[in-house]
Amino acid sequence: MASLNQLRRDHANMARLLHVLLRRHKHLEQGERPDFHLIREVVDYILEYMDGFIMPLERLYSEHLLAKEPEAEALSHRMADDYQALRKRLNLLSETLDMILMDHVVPMERFTEDLKTYLDAHHAYLKVEREQLFPFLRKHLTKAEQSNLLKMLPGGTQANLSRLREYYPELYAEFKEAPSPFA
Repeated sequence: MASLNQLRRDHANMARLLHVLLRRHKHLEQGERPDFHLIREVVDYILEYMDGFIMPLERLYSEHLLAKEPEAEALSHRMADDYQALRKRLNLLSETLDMILMDHVVPMERFTEDLKTYLDAHHAYLKVEREQLFPFLRKHLTKAEQSNLLKMLPGGTQANLSRLREYYPELYAEFKEAPSPFA
């Protein structure tokens, strides 16, 4: 179960990063201007993680589990649809961040709303992972499939977290203090 434990750790790390963004959202709602470079760094990390891991996980899930567990089809379709919607929201947020960082005029209400919409969608996605996908994987993955899953985890995750710690010690401190969904 080592791969599933690593998957849970990565899930918890993502929840912590979302917590950091949620705090920035609260600052925005209070009329404060957050560090947009820091938000950019978090969004880039999440984009890289999604490309490097979520897509391979979806492939593993659909290729292996759908073949032997037909009941996985509904969850697979739901998660694929949710992922596409989440990715679309994250891309929109990323584009808006680019505009802000290039000193384009962007209404802060729009950015605040885009950030909140993304955060809500990503929290919902993590909830489905935690409550439906992880138990399903634990029940149906063989040891060999778990080993394959572990190999697919992005190797740069720890390096990226180290980069965040080095360049944004305040962010990393918040990240470490953020609550874990498994606590």
